[in-house]
Amino acid sequence: MNGPVFVACDMGTTLVKAGVVDLAGNVLGLASVDSRLITQELGVVEQDLLEIERAAHSAISLAIERAGRRSDIAGVSFSSQMAGIGAVGEDFIPVAPFDSWLDSRCNIDIHEMKAHAERVTLVSGGPPTYSHGTKQRWLKREQPQIYAATVKFQVPGPFVAARLAGLSIEDAYIDEANLCFSNLADTNSATWSPELIALFGLDIEKLPRILNPLDIIGWVTPQAAITTGIPEGTPIAAGGGDQVVACLGAGVSEPGQASDSAGTASLFAMCLDRWAPDVERMSMVTAKAIGSDRYLSFSYVNGGGLGLEWFRNTVVADSSSAEKVFAELELSASKVPAGSVGLMWLPHFQGGVTPPKPHLRSGWIGITGIHGRGHLYRSVLEGIAYQYGEWASRAPSVLGAPLTEVRAMGGGAKSALWLQIKADVLGVPFLRMSQSECALLGNALIAASATRHISDISETVKGWHSMSSPVTPDAMAHESYRRLLEIFGMLTEQTDPVFIALQDFLSA
Repeated sequence: MNGPVFVACDMGTTLVKAGVVDLAGNVLGLASVDSRLITQELGVVEQDLLEIERAAHSAISLAIERAGRRSDIAGVSFSSQMAGIGAVGEDFIPVAPFDSWLDSRCNIDIHEMKAHAERVTLVSGGPPTYSHGTKQRWLKREQPQIYAATVKFQVPGPFVAARLAGLSIEDAYIDEANLCFSNLADTNSATWSPELIALFGLDIEKLPRILNPLDIIGWVTPQAAITTGIPEGTPIAAGGGDQVVACLGAGVSEPGQASDSAGTASLFAMCLDRWAPDVERMSMVTAKAIGSDRYLSFSYVNGGGLGLEWFRNTVVADSSSAEKVFAELELSASKVPAGSVGLMWLPHFQGGVTPPKPHLRSGWIGITGIHGRGHLYRSVLEGIAYQYGEWASRAPSVLGAPLTEVRAMGGGAKSALWLQIKADVLGVPFLRMSQSECALLGNALIAASATRHISDISETVKGWHSMSSPVTPDAMAHESYRRLLEIFGMLTEQTDPVFIALQDFLSA
């Protein structure tokens, strides 16, 4: 006799994935559909929420078909990118393209809200950056007609879930795990903050209700059952932001544990046992964990993975498959010593998120005639690891102790060289997850908990992973990287005014 299975869907920036997962954590059917980025001019990165929904429905339908367990489906949950925002009208149809977290048109709003950054960080968990508050503020100023037509602002997960359940726009919601990127909520108490909303000059009635990720928001409608293959009447959980859900699926639940999610963005997250926003440096965003009393403190290199793709497409310009090119680059870079012979890469390919520095850009420092492709590529990997190292240095002050381990997931976890570099820079063991689809596992845990098929998420997920041998730091390399990390800190500080001047030049 078959047991219950759960539909899990993760709507990332460039890829929508869906899976059917059983109570043992087995992904029985897996499918993915590309998600389109619309980049018509510099700084503009948009998506179509209805396209994202169609991609989700297609991926779900195919995953269910491959699993062959349609009649056993007992629940569904969605996760999605966190910092972008969509404007939705009266009929639950978008009135404008989805403003991606990669979109930088709100730069002026980030700058203007800097005076309130400490207060915003203390209450919401994160500083004014590429987030809901600044993006809504930009929309109200630059496109007031669209702002006026907006009934509720939505992130992709709740948008797709609510429409799957046939909810009215008045029942639109956002989950607690996504609040950390709103800049508008008292995130720890999971309520909207009239104080912060007033600071941004926005309207509280355009914000949706706030739900716990484990809440049931409704049931699959007959029409949605046709388009997705999910049986009519299946319960739908509220779900959560992709990175918080991925940490849940990776079992990052104890203080001292951290995660490395290397995809379109390179994201580093640490588990905390208390609400501890990074008010002093504003280098991290603090979110409520799902299904426990823990918190997650995280930040990301905006477009870290895009930097690697840019290197492949522009610097290498090889028409071979991505897998072949990256394998050759990794082999070449593995022959280069730690520090890339004095070459450093500034990793913020799409601007700095935390602390909010939209003027930041990437670039190499220290290039000489001896540096070849392997040096260049290794320095890119090291640059992102250096940024992780700066964030990890916050651990003792908020945890009272250093990190104990980092769990690696996402496409970047496939690179043995990159994991070794990160372990050497941070001086902490890195563990490659036995199952890479941690966001899908997290969604399955949410759906199973919301429908009362499991009672303890943390205990359940422990049985879903067989951990591989850790990638341990090399003592000599760690000492070299410790010195290089200090130089990296000097470099980022001293290039700040240069990037500001360049931005002023471009804006003139």
